[in-house]
Amino acid sequence: MELELDVEGAYDFLQHAAVLAEAGFGVMLPSWWRQPHRLGLRLNATSRGTAGEVAKESELGLKVLVDYRWELAVGDGRLTEDELLSLASAKVPLIRVRGQWVHVDPKRLAAGLAFLKRGGGQMTAAQVLLHSGLHPDDVDLPLPLNGVEATGWLGDLLSGEVEHHLEPVAQPPGLVAELRPYQQRGLAWLVFLDRLGLGACLADDMGLGKTVQLLALEAHSRRGGRRLPTLLVCPMSVVGNWQREAARFTPGLEVRVYHGADRALDVACDLVITTYAVVARDGGKLADVSWDRVVLDEAQNIKNSSTRQSRVVRSLPARHRVALTGTPVENRLAELWSIMDFVNPGVLGTINTFRARFAVPIERHHDEDAAVRLRRITGPFVLRRLKTDPQVITDLPDKIEVKQLCTLTAEQATLYQAVVDDMLARIAEAEGVKRKGLVLATMSRLKQVCNHPAQLLGDGSRIAGRSGKLARLEEILDEALADGDKALCFTQFTAFGSLVVPHLAARFDTEVLYLHGGTPKRARDEMVRRFQEKDGPSIFVLSLKAGGTGLNLTAANHVIHLDRWWNPAVEDQATDRAFRIGQRNHVQVRKFVCVGTLEERIDRMIEEKRGLAQLVVGAGEDWLTELSTGELRDLFALSGEAVGD
Repeated sequence: MELELDVEGAYDFLQHAAVLAEAGFGVMLPSWWRQPHRLGLRLNATSRGTAGEVAKESELGLKVLVDYRWELAVGDGRLTEDELLSLASAKVPLIRVRGQWVHVDPKRLAAGLAFLKRGGGQMTAAQVLLHSGLHPDDVDLPLPLNGVEATGWLGDLLSGEVEHHLEPVAQPPGLVAELRPYQQRGLAWLVFLDRLGLGACLADDMGLGKTVQLLALEAHSRRGGRRLPTLLVCPMSVVGNWQREAARFTPGLEVRVYHGADRALDVACDLVITTYAVVARDGGKLADVSWDRVVLDEAQNIKNSSTRQSRVVRSLPARHRVALTGTPVENRLAELWSIMDFVNPGVLGTINTFRARFAVPIERHHDEDAAVRLRRITGPFVLRRLKTDPQVITDLPDKIEVKQLCTLTAEQATLYQAVVDDMLARIAEAEGVKRKGLVLATMSRLKQVCNHPAQLLGDGSRIAGRSGKLARLEEILDEALADGDKALCFTQFTAFGSLVVPHLAARFDTEVLYLHGGTPKRARDEMVRRFQEKDGPSIFVLSLKAGGTGLNLTAANHVIHLDRWWNPAVEDQATDRAFRIGQRNHVQVRKFVCVGTLEERIDRMIEEKRGLAQLVVGAGEDWLTELSTGELRDLFALSGEAVGD
């Protein structure tokens, strides 16, 4: 039996085909119904001048107006006027366009055609970028958004590959360094955005030379003579490094440091270096200066947009802004919003809009379409190259990463179980903040037990022979020192570092350096200098927070994480103290994990947390506090394989 249907009947059949299939009927549907062609809007913007031309002569910005027009399109194909007239006269939900059936809502189609009659006009470059990140079914538009296209410099910018469209910038006369090809492209990209009046986030992998690229930009900007000063904000731990690198690569720049109890602001110079803590205290004073450029090193320091430090830093006035960071995202996408809001204020909308459009869909639902849309907006302003890419760098050796599995001593196992039992006995009656605090305190105590009993007990008792991790560390260092190698040992606990340093010094009859949060800047710089010397100390113990960023320690070819921060981005930054430009040997990275404990179980979860940062451009411990009591019992449980001989 054969039955012919009109368009409305065919549409009704397609709508209810699933019911027939569930009833046992064999149903065959056309392939286009499963993935129908979308009738939607396309935004076309026109900007004047190519990226190369703009980089040479203009200063524009996100507020510059560009010409635009809306078009109706099916997929990637723009519809002609005749096709628009044909659509306007149609009153059915299925329309044949260019040999393809298209499903349309007549009411939305009418609204879309009315929208087109408004014609074109002008909008800012920022508005074009925001449209490129809209959801296809954004409620502000009458029809789905099929795409955004642009010509000229804006088109180059939207391509996300503007770095490859730019002509090389001549070597700045004040730069005493030979830039690698990828660094030359990075400089050209920074200059291009500077000319446009757009901020930049240079997010190259650690060790690829963000410092020298920024200093090259400064030298390029000042090649014609004195300009207003640049303010560089960084952690206190790298102030000395910036001073040394500026003197090395751009000796002609006048540099001042604004720090210390008796600090005085001298802006009769080229570069003022200060710290995030000072900016938070002296924000008003610094805001009164007309800065040519404000640069944030380790820009993740403003990741929490609600803190006073972040708000003050983002409010500093400047003609141009640059953020330097190897980890644009550590824990949450809101951190990326804060950095981008500094670089180009308003480009991602308000924080609430950002959460609704991007953070929630990506973090909770792993929405890759939302991630793609976010990359469309941020891509023009974020340049990230990885040192593992052979096209970027050829003289950096591979790093070898291994999980170093350790066992507990019997004493450690007894203490571990006692801590778990204590928590389980108290957690049933704990709620809210009290429960969260109990879980976090328990995790901290268990990590201390896994390190060494004396760290938890704090009783000054003997060190030797009581920790599986310490025994393994001694074995590794025995071999490393015998080969003439050097090692970095990271711990998040300063108390553990204080225990380990004198023990290792006595065990190997050698000086062991120790850098922690309380180390003065001068002593810190001296330690780095001595460790980098060929005949300097071979063992360097560092607290993860104080020594994890901003230091150049390429003399080391062994990196040992004694305990885990449970944040891949932070751990990778610490590893990169050794794995960076200048390293001539293979770098062996060992991450200590006690088997059969919470360390091993959370280590499995760490790899899952890496996906968030990679999806768009991280992770702490708070999420663990939301686990049920049963889940915590399983997480903290001590397995039989945990105890060694």
